[in-house]
Amino acid sequence: MTGQPELVEGGPSELRAALERLRLGGAIFLRAEYTDGWSYESPPAEDLIGLLQPDARQLILFHIVARGGCWIEIDGGERHWASEGDVIVLPYADRHRMGGSSAAPSVPIASLLDPPPWDRLPVIRHGDGGPRTDIVCGYLHSVDPLFDPAMQALPPVFVVRPSSVASQWVRASIDYALEHAAPPASVSDSAVATRLPELLLIEILQQHLSTAPAGDQGWLAALHDPILAPAMSLIHRHPERKWTVSELAGEVAVSRSVLDDRFRRILGRSPIRYLADWRIHLARDLLANTEVTVGAIAARVGYDSQEAFSRAFKRASGSAPSRWRDLRRSR
Repeated sequence: MTGQPELVEGGPSELRAALERLRLGGAIFLRAEYTDGWSYESPPAEDLIGLLQPDARQLILFHIVARGGCWIEIDGGERHWASEGDVIVLPYADRHRMGGSSAAPSVPIASLLDPPPWDRLPVIRHGDGGPRTDIVCGYLHSVDPLFDPAMQALPPVFVVRPSSVASQWVRASIDYALEHAAPPASVSDSAVATRLPELLLIEILQQHLSTAPAGDQGWLAALHDPILAPAMSLIHRHPERKWTVSELAGEVAVSRSVLDDRFRRILGRSPIRYLADWRIHLARDLLANTEVTVGAIAARVGYDSQEAFSRAFKRASGSAPSRWRDLRRSR
């Protein structure tokens, strides 16, 4: 999808509208047939990125339960259960474990797969021969702050029972995975295969966000906060302004100390740190998706000079802007 990446200033309805402007890419990459008892452990997010989308900064994983039922948990988190037709979402691709109703030792999922490259869509068959659970796995990648682990806009794992609309995309994704055995590289080149996960994720997120509580911390909480929401909106609309905490506080009619405390308590960073992070996010998007010069980008996101912008960008991204753009486009 296209459009300037944008955080929004209000609650769930505005956030759902923002989903429609996301830039997403990805594919269905795996299907599995597990028989009770079974359990596996995923690799860390950085290993999955290297395997599935080496040029991505972050991945979103989803598992569609096509048959049966299973549980999923991340380190230190509670166990979630899912049944046929449910969609499990891991918005930050956290390392996780999945299993069936009977206890079973957890094995690395890599041990159940042939090493890549694959000439067919991988199919895992694993378990002790009990009742069967079928799962279709997909991934998407995006640079949007919604999926930035530092923002914590979403819980690290959640299960959604699709509505009647979303269930159509679930069924289409399952059918596609069952009917096509192309290798993942070919699948991700297919407009149909890419579009299915994209539409599915947007529908599922819309449904989840319509009922999810904002919580006490993180991006969703900030979007519901009467002080933070308008302050963030000002930063998003005018990143080029030389904002100070006092100026932002004056715009939203609170004291400097109240605004600073609210940013640190809910978003885990000062207002000026949030401004700097937002500028770098916008700069990455412009470098990746436009031909705007580095100097023009520097001015657009609020830096007095190209040199100052380049230093800040390199600290945040590991490469100077021109180098970062070249590396991204060469992959």
